[in-house]
Amino acid sequence: MTVLAQEIITSAQVGRMLSDREVSRFKPAEIREAIQTLVTEGKDGLAIALGDAGLSLYPDSEDILAITGLLALMRQDWAYAVDLMGQLHQLQGEKTPAFTYVMLVRALRCNLEPVRAAHVCTQALKQYPEQIELVAEGLLLEDFMTSTVLETNSEQ
Repeated sequence: MTVLAQEIITSAQVGRMLSDREVSRFKPAEIREAIQTLVTEGKDGLAIALGDAGLSLYPDSEDILAITGLLALMRQDWAYAVDLMGQLHQLQGEKTPAFTYVMLVRALRCNLEPVRAAHVCTQALKQYPEQIELVAEGLLLEDFMTSTVLETNSEQ
């Protein structure tokens, strides 16, 4: 267990949360690792609180944006996940890894933004044409769009 995760758990047991100042002693990667540990330990509320603190301290950190984006996906907070994964994608630019694209496309799809999800997926597949999760997301979106068009046409 990471030092930060242990400090958070110990503080929570006595009814106290660590201050931003206490959390700021740690680097973004350490905060990400602590969040992962807390989730593994089933302490999702503490992980979310630490993610919020991490975002306030390091709003442009890839580590923090990635882990808080995953937390938002886990909570099915699709709009927030879209926002965080979108910020991460912007930060990473041309070096965006396939994983970020997959999570962004899923967040967009679940947030009922299929056109935007399809656009991002198409962009991602140009860079990662063999990435199986992106291919699967693309097929899901294609099926959704096709069925929506067919339903619209049959109603007319």
